[in-house]
Amino acid sequence: MPADLDPDAALMRRVQRGDRAAFEELVARWQQPVLNFVFRTLPDATEAEDLAQGVFVQVWKSAARYEPSAKFSTWLFTIARNLCLNEFRRRTRHPADSLDAPAHAGTDEPRGHSVEDRQITGAPDALLRGELEAKVAEAVAALPENQRTALLLWQRDDMAYEEISTVLGCSLSAVKSLIHRARETLKSRLKPYLRTGEWESGPTKDEK
Repeated sequence: MPADLDPDAALMRRVQRGDRAAFEELVARWQQPVLNFVFRTLPDATEAEDLAQGVFVQVWKSAARYEPSAKFSTWLFTIARNLCLNEFRRRTRHPADSLDAPAHAGTDEPRGHSVEDRQITGAPDALLRGELEAKVAEAVAALPENQRTALLLWQRDDMAYEEISTVLGCSLSAVKSLIHRARETLKSRLKPYLRTGEWESGPTKDEK
């Protein structure tokens, strides 16, 4: 999307001039999508909130370096992904600092449909639904980082393959391959918990 058609890019131009009201508007628009993404990457509510706040701190600090050549969301989720990667590296260096939290999926999806939205078995028992949601979150968390990130970004209705390739720093064909492998892996791991084993994570995106 051209910068002049992206309202978020226009807000960032104002942020570059030190406009805090514009920054607060961006935070209001994007804090929930960013939190959802971070939480599904690092399934710990407290750490996800802290990291999501860190994303917007970085947006403010990096405003002068922002170039409106692509959608603001692409730049934003690149920052979010990088901070998540830094956290993974920190945990690898200092594994005793943070115990693994139980995987769960209690947040609302930003846009589009979550995996569990379309894959519940239909049983009325809330306990069964909660078990499925936990299994879905566990399976997503176990994916390789690049597959997980590609899949989570792909689930956003307004995130095109080209934008995902920018966030991940890989080719368009690599993005499609990552998403395909992630979906096949989840289909296999979750098949015992689903009605048919079919994967239906939302409408197919146009290949732009």
